Amino acid sequence: MISFACISPHPPLLLPEIGSESDKKAVAATIKSLNVLGTKLSQVKPQAIVASSPHPDWGFNVPLHFLNKEPGADLITYLTGLESPKNHFKRGKTFYADKLSSLGKKIALIASGDLSHRLKIDGPYGFHQQGPKFDKKLIDSLKNNNIEAILNLEDEFPEAGECGLRSFCFMLGILDEARLAWKADILSYEGPFGVGYLVADLKL
Repeated sequence: MISFACISPHPPLLLPEIGSESDKKAVAATIKSLNVLGTKLSQVKPQAIVASSPHPDWGFNVPLHFLNKEPGADLITYLTGLESPKNHFKRGKTFYADKLSSLGKKIALIASGDLSHRLKIDGPYGFHQQGPKFDKKLIDSLKNNNIEAILNLEDEFPEAGECGLRSFCFMLGILDEARLAWKADILSYEGPFGVGYLVADLKL
């Protein structure tokens, strides 16, 4: 049974051993929101956690630093690839059918990923007008449960420079196949370093 689902950013600077005090102040809203999710997840007491990410290492380590408060929970990690968001949505559906539907455990889903990396001139990939437009449409689509719009975001904003869309679509595919209704609670969104950091609780 899936009992928890969320979207988490994964910049390494969120980790206490990496980020400076000034870094932490710049992303204070993100850290606060992740701690809120961590508290909620600990109350859920999942027996298994499924985390998806486009990156190994920090892609999993960062969200799990805040969210994996159940040391006894089984961890299944899923690394997304280069296939389209629509294919990852289908993969999520298949993953649920093949691996989760008969697991018989309380499951938490964590979709790790950042939004556009092109929000500022001094950001990782510079500025592109599609960057903030992508982030806004993704957040609006989550609020409106518009999965179709989310699946088509890459086609609409090919220059957005995002990294998390496939991870998000994988999780949405799992929820769709499980026939679970969800409502996105946007806990925070900020981009002080030119990268969009979204923390969202998909309330089931």
